[in-house]
Amino acid sequence: MQTLSIHYKQFNHYSELPESDQSMVNQAYEIAKNAYAPYSKFHVGAAVLLENGEIVLGSNQENIAFPSGLCAERVALFHCGAMHPTTKVVKIVIVAKGDLVPMDKILSPCGGCRQVMLETEVRQSAPYEVILVSQNGQTIVFNSASDLLPFGF
Repeated sequence: MQTLSIHYKQFNHYSELPESDQSMVNQAYEIAKNAYAPYSKFHVGAAVLLENGEIVLGSNQENIAFPSGLCAERVALFHCGAMHPTTKVVKIVIVAKGDLVPMDKILSPCGGCRQVMLETEVRQSAPYEVILVSQNGQTIVFNSASDLLPFGF
């Protein structure tokens, strides 16, 4: 029998992260304000660091014709794929604000986002760091998107 292991680090608050990661968290919170979330009232922001140092931002965009909207993670990663197809993703930060998840619970990307995150790693033949931040600042840092979806396509 094989064992499944998930690699992550947990922090009480994102202020314990390096300054560059704290800046990405703040940018993700700022872009979350641009979310179009009239139905869920749940604003999600994502900040993606590319190997060239550029940070690409995304926020969730809902649509009354559910499920035509798009999550923040996919908005940012699809932008990277379209505009920077040969530039590797180094890390992604995901934050959220709203009543759908309690303040002290870490936001968990949906299955579709996890698959896109994993396929981004496959496309670039390299893992990247995934940083998830709760509304009260608790933080989990994963070494790879595969830690979030060990049995992806």
